[in-house]
Amino acid sequence: MTAAAPAKTDQTARAFREAMASLAATACVVTAADADERIGRTVTATLSLAVDPPSLLVSIDAGARLSSLIRARGGFSFAMLQADQRTVAEAFAGKVPHDRRFEHGTWEAWPSGHPRLCGAMVAMDCSLAGEIETEDHVLFVGRPRAIDLAETRQPLVWHHRRFTTVRPL
Repeated sequence: MTAAAPAKTDQTARAFREAMASLAATACVVTAADADERIGRTVTATLSLAVDPPSLLVSIDAGARLSSLIRARGGFSFAMLQADQRTVAEAFAGKVPHDRRFEHGTWEAWPSGHPRLCGAMVAMDCSLAGEIETEDHVLFVGRPRAIDLAETRQPLVWHHRRFTTVRPL
């Protein structure tokens, strides 16, 4: 027996959005490419899934072209942004048209063909290891084929609907 889903109200949705705004998260960009196009999106819904085998999870809108391209190509590129990469985060969050997003930041291609953001705190080229469909998003499981770590790592953080960074206590 399954429990019925609770009724969604505007008040509940507003309270949930406000509650989740309190969750600090590193700003990341997920990208994929084929011979005809490069697509990417700023995301904060990511997590380390396992160390053995190494894997991470990213949440992407199910209706987004990025979801289709990740499936078609069997993988994606993942970048954790540095504190000085705010313009990249804003561009890939939708403040810049799709065809101009890759003008922000310096980009190269991984051997897989997916875009790699140079200077990212962490950059990974991932093969697609699985996916979980939810109501309106897809949780993609990626297995890193290659990982670049910056020597200096100062994350760009999204918290309370604005960008910030961290400092030691």
